[in-house]
Amino acid sequence: MGRVPDVLTHLPEARPALTADEIDAAAKRIADIIEPTPLQLCPRLSQLTGAQVYLKREDLTVVRSYKLRGAYNLVVQLSEPERAAGVVTASAGNHAQGVAFACRAMGITGRIYVPTTTPKQKRDRIRVHGGEFVELIAVGETFDAAAAAAAADVRRSGATMVPPFDDTRTAAGQGTIAAEILDQLDTPPDLVIVPVGGGGCLAGIGTYLRDRAPQTGILGVEPAGAASLTAALLAGTPVTLPEIDPFVDGAAVRRIGKVPFDAVSGFGGSVAAHTSLPLLTGTENPPGTGAFRVLRVDEGALCTAMLDLYQNEGIIAEPAGALAVTALLEAAPEPGSTVVCLVSGGNNDVSRYGEVIERSLVHQGLKHYFLVDFPQEPGALRRFLDEVLGPDDDITLFEYVKRNNRETGAALVGVELGERGGLQPLLDRIARSPIQCERLEPGSPAYRYLT
Repeated sequence: MGRVPDVLTHLPEARPALTADEIDAAAKRIADIIEPTPLQLCPRLSQLTGAQVYLKREDLTVVRSYKLRGAYNLVVQLSEPERAAGVVTASAGNHAQGVAFACRAMGITGRIYVPTTTPKQKRDRIRVHGGEFVELIAVGETFDAAAAAAAADVRRSGATMVPPFDDTRTAAGQGTIAAEILDQLDTPPDLVIVPVGGGGCLAGIGTYLRDRAPQTGILGVEPAGAASLTAALLAGTPVTLPEIDPFVDGAAVRRIGKVPFDAVSGFGGSVAAHTSLPLLTGTENPPGTGAFRVLRVDEGALCTAMLDLYQNEGIIAEPAGALAVTALLEAAPEPGSTVVCLVSGGNNDVSRYGEVIERSLVHQGLKHYFLVDFPQEPGALRRFLDEVLGPDDDITLFEYVKRNNRETGAALVGVELGERGGLQPLLDRIARSPIQCERLEPGSPAYRYLT
């Protein structure tokens, strides 16, 4: 997929600049629609890190994400002719819910384009919030494909585009989160961790903090499989990623927005490596300001964070909604510091938890796959169970690769270990066994094809 069409990224001169004052104005515009979301101390994460960790619960808005802030702030500023023309947007699902809510609240018709991979739960909620005022159209497998279809609609129909992130009005609405955080704490936090997809939320929050709480550090976090901001900062300009992992659907964007990139480029700071945070590139932070960094996190680590939030705090976070907490555990904040993690969304389809658990187990080193070539003789499977598997290992998948021969030959075997340290003993037993067994390495073509 190439560059997102200019109709989504062009910023007319008449639009307001992204400033702290404009974010304050946005807060007044949306005050009657969006109540401040809770800022909750998290004892578990505080104990794990030694910091005072607060969760900004954007998953508790009426649309279960922060996206309503930007969508409503933009739509409420449209002129009468723009409203009469109807609105169009593209979204992975959460911005679409915000636009749908705004359309119904203001009596504006809208067409909403989402990827075909958007979870059913999000599609259903879009229809609920928009009712008869919106038409939902699923097209393509990525946000960028949906964005191209929305751009074509605007050119064809003359409708008004409501960009999900690449607009100062959208970013200003998202920036109201920072204004609330500063109101809810006695003193500014030492660090705010913000998930990154298209970059509008980071641009808004960062702009406000740089002006009103310059000592506060900012950590932007994106999924390793869709790190468009990292790529842009390394290149010095927005670039289009050749491919992305769509799993973190709320943040799976091939190209960071120009408006967010321009804002973020003014924060100073650096791009961080996957987990260890050495400086790779970028400028130093301006004197008197907190650090700004960008971190990529593995999707498997994110799934583990999602499950921990659910099992410990009872928070149903979607993949993008758990990005900040995942980064918290990997970035190791200063003990005694005050940290705010943005739980950006809770629109998670329960049918996805099977994949969430799978990715988490693989990330933790507890789930492994093997191609086992069983000899064509009686008792081969029993020998594998007795001689190869450990006492705490379980077979979670067993499937003969050749569909026309289900009794002998090569089989795909999934093994869940009782503990992470059980892998090497398992590999040692495999090496001693006469049974031919090949481990499938995560990320390899065979792994992706067979699992």
